Amino acid sequence: MGHGDQGWLVRVIADDDTLRQERLTRDLYNELQKANGISVGFVEGRADVDEGHKGGLAGDVALWAAVTAAGRQTSQVLMTLIKEWCTRERHRKVEVTVNNASVTITGRPDEAQERIVRSLLERVAETRYDEEKEAE
Repeated sequence: MGHGDQGWLVRVIADDDTLRQERLTRDLYNELQKANGISVGFVEGRADVDEGHKGGLAGDVALWAAVTAAGRQTSQVLMTLIKEWCTRERHRKVEVTVNNASVTITGRPDEAQERIVRSLLERVAETRYDEEKEAE
Protein backbone atom coordinates (compact mmCIF):
# COMPACT_ATOMS: atom_id res chain seq x y z
CA MET A 1 0.00 0.00 0.00
CA GLY A 2 1.81 3.06 1.14
CA HIS A 3 4.01 4.00 4.01
CA GLY A 4 2.85 4.26 7.56
CA ASP A 5 1.85 1.57 9.96
CA GLN A 6 -1.91 1.43 9.45
CA GLY A 7 -2.96 0.53 5.89
CA TRP A 8 -6.47 1.32 4.70
CA LEU A 9 -8.03 0.58 1.31
CA VAL A 10 -10.54 3.25 0.29
CA ARG A 11 -12.74 2.59 -2.73
CA VAL A 12 -15.46 4.87 -4.06
CA ILE A 13 -18.44 2.84 -5.25
CA ALA A 14 -20.08 4.22 -8.38
CA ASP A 15 -21.80 1.09 -9.68
CA ASP A 16 -20.65 0.56 -13.27
CA ASP A 17 -19.80 4.21 -13.99
CA THR A 18 -16.00 4.11 -14.22
CA LEU A 19 -15.63 7.77 -15.18
CA ARG A 20 -17.75 8.92 -12.24
CA GLN A 21 -15.82 6.61 -9.92
CA GLU A 22 -12.51 8.04 -11.11
CA ARG A 23 -13.72 11.64 -10.77
CA LEU A 24 -15.09 11.04 -7.27
CA THR A 25 -11.98 9.11 -6.20
CA ARG A 26 -9.76 12.00 -7.28
CA ASP A 27 -12.01 14.42 -5.39
CA LEU A 28 -11.80 12.28 -2.24
CA TYR A 29 -8.03 12.00 -2.70
CA ASN A 30 -7.74 15.80 -2.79
CA GLU A 31 -9.81 16.04 0.38
CA LEU A 32 -7.75 13.46 2.28
CA GLN A 33 -4.47 15.06 1.16
CA LYS A 34 -5.31 18.05 3.37
CA ALA A 35 -5.30 16.05 6.61
CA ASN A 36 -2.32 15.96 8.96
CA GLY A 37 -1.13 12.51 9.98
CA ILE A 38 -2.69 10.74 6.99
CA SER A 39 -0.80 9.72 3.85
CA VAL A 40 -2.87 8.86 0.81
CA GLY A 41 -2.18 7.61 -2.71
CA PHE A 42 -3.66 5.67 -5.59
CA VAL A 43 -3.56 1.87 -5.53
CA GLU A 44 -1.54 0.58 -8.46
CA GLY A 45 -2.50 -2.62 -10.25
CA ARG A 46 -5.13 -3.64 -7.71
CA ALA A 47 -2.75 -6.35 -6.47
CA ASP A 48 -3.81 -5.85 -2.86
CA VAL A 49 -7.47 -6.57 -3.54
CA ASP A 50 -8.52 -10.11 -2.70
CA GLU A 51 -9.46 -12.35 -5.60
CA GLY A 52 -13.19 -12.36 -6.14
CA HIS A 53 -13.54 -8.79 -4.84
CA LYS A 54 -16.03 -6.85 -6.93
CA GLY A 55 -13.59 -3.95 -7.19
CA GLY A 56 -10.89 -6.00 -8.88
CA LEU A 57 -12.05 -5.12 -12.39
CA ALA A 58 -9.80 -3.36 -14.85
CA GLY A 59 -10.27 0.37 -14.71
CA ASP A 60 -11.31 0.33 -11.05
CA VAL A 61 -9.74 3.14 -9.06
CA ALA A 62 -8.96 2.94 -5.35
CA LEU A 63 -6.89 4.76 -2.77
CA TRP A 64 -4.64 3.59 0.00
CA ALA A 65 -4.46 5.61 3.16
CA ALA A 66 -1.93 5.22 5.92
CA VAL A 67 -2.38 6.64 9.38
CA THR A 68 1.10 7.96 10.06
CA ALA A 69 0.41 9.59 13.42
CA ALA A 70 0.00 7.35 16.43
CA GLY A 71 -3.26 7.16 18.25
CA ARG A 72 -6.87 6.38 17.64
CA GLN A 73 -7.70 10.02 16.91
CA THR A 74 -6.01 9.93 13.49
CA SER A 75 -8.05 6.88 12.45
CA GLN A 76 -11.16 8.71 13.61
CA VAL A 77 -10.13 11.78 11.60
CA LEU A 78 -9.75 9.63 8.48
CA MET A 79 -13.22 8.11 8.93
CA THR A 80 -14.76 11.50 9.74
CA LEU A 81 -13.28 13.04 6.60
CA ILE A 82 -14.66 10.19 4.49
CA LYS A 83 -18.09 10.46 6.15
CA GLU A 84 -18.20 14.23 5.65
CA TRP A 85 -17.16 13.85 2.02
CA CYS A 86 -19.94 11.30 1.48
CA THR A 87 -22.62 13.51 3.03
CA ARG A 88 -21.99 16.25 0.46
CA GLU A 89 -24.03 14.15 -1.97
CA ARG A 90 -26.46 11.57 -0.65
CA HIS A 91 -25.67 9.04 -3.40
CA ARG A 92 -21.98 8.78 -2.55
CA LYS A 93 -20.66 5.47 -1.22
CA VAL A 94 -17.18 4.57 -0.06
CA GLU A 95 -15.96 1.15 1.00
CA VAL A 96 -13.22 1.29 3.62
CA THR A 97 -11.18 -1.83 4.40
CA VAL A 98 -8.60 -2.23 7.15
CA ASN A 99 -7.35 -5.33 9.00
CA ASN A 100 -9.54 -7.60 6.83
CA ALA A 101 -12.67 -5.77 7.95
CA SER A 102 -14.68 -3.36 5.84
CA VAL A 103 -17.54 -0.92 6.09
CA THR A 104 -19.48 0.95 3.44
CA ILE A 105 -20.06 4.59 4.23
CA THR A 106 -22.94 6.34 2.48
CA GLY A 107 -24.08 9.90 2.03
CA ARG A 108 -27.14 9.09 4.12
CA PRO A 109 -25.75 7.43 7.23
CA ASP A 110 -28.02 5.73 9.72
CA GLU A 111 -27.43 4.53 13.28
CA ALA A 112 -26.53 1.00 12.13
CA GLN A 113 -23.81 2.37 9.87
CA GLU A 114 -22.47 4.52 12.71
CA ARG A 115 -22.28 1.45 14.98
CA ILE A 116 -20.35 -0.47 12.30
CA VAL A 117 -17.90 2.42 11.89
CA ARG A 118 -17.37 2.63 15.67
CA SER A 119 -16.82 -1.13 15.81
CA LEU A 120 -14.27 -0.95 13.00
CA LEU A 121 -12.40 1.87 14.75
CA GLU A 122 -12.36 -0.12 17.99
CA ARG A 123 -10.91 -3.14 16.16
CA VAL A 124 -8.23 -0.96 14.58
CA ALA A 125 -7.32 0.48 17.99
CA GLU A 126 -7.17 -3.01 19.54
CA THR A 127 -4.96 -4.31 16.72
CA ARG A 128 -2.61 -1.35 17.09
CA TYR A 129 -2.47 -1.88 20.87
CA ASP A 130 -1.72 -5.60 20.40
CA GLU A 131 1.03 -4.83 17.88
CA GLU A 132 2.61 -2.29 20.23
CA LYS A 133 2.56 -4.82 23.10
CA GLU A 134 4.23 -7.48 20.92
CA ALA A 135 6.94 -5.02 19.90
CA GLU A 136 7.92 -4.37 23.55
